[in-house]
Amino acid sequence: MLKVILVAVDGSDLSKQVVDTLEELRLQPDTKVVLAHVITNLGVDPDVAADRPHADVETIPHHHLEKLQVYQSNLPCKSELEIVTGDPAEEIVRLANIHLANLIVIGSRGLTGVDRILKRSVSSEVVEEAPCSVLVVKLK
Repeated sequence: MLKVILVAVDGSDLSKQVVDTLEELRLQPDTKVVLAHVITNLGVDPDVAADRPHADVETIPHHHLEKLQVYQSNLPCKSELEIVTGDPAEEIVRLANIHLANLIVIGSRGLTGVDRILKRSVSSEVVEEAPCSVLVVKLK
């Protein structure tokens, strides 16, 4: 049984598809969903401690925060929001470890070939490094 599901969302249309996919999982009332939003920090110091504090809610655009709150309010189970700053793939894996997630749900833009290398596939990195299973939702 899935006790903890970490769902990576970024405010894009793909995020809505990712959250909609949760309905197909038929969540149980005692499942906990952690909606994780990573604010990309391009100037991250690699020597910063791994367990850094949460990002200030003020650093996320208001419309993204509203979307996250709507997603959260529509869930049929316990949930919480995690808003952090850093490298998206690293932070998603870090949060999955902290919350002892049984599953990570993440979107994929469907990059292939050179684009996948140049634009960096967060979902591929998460699949490689995750401590649990990963459900990748493809952009329709």
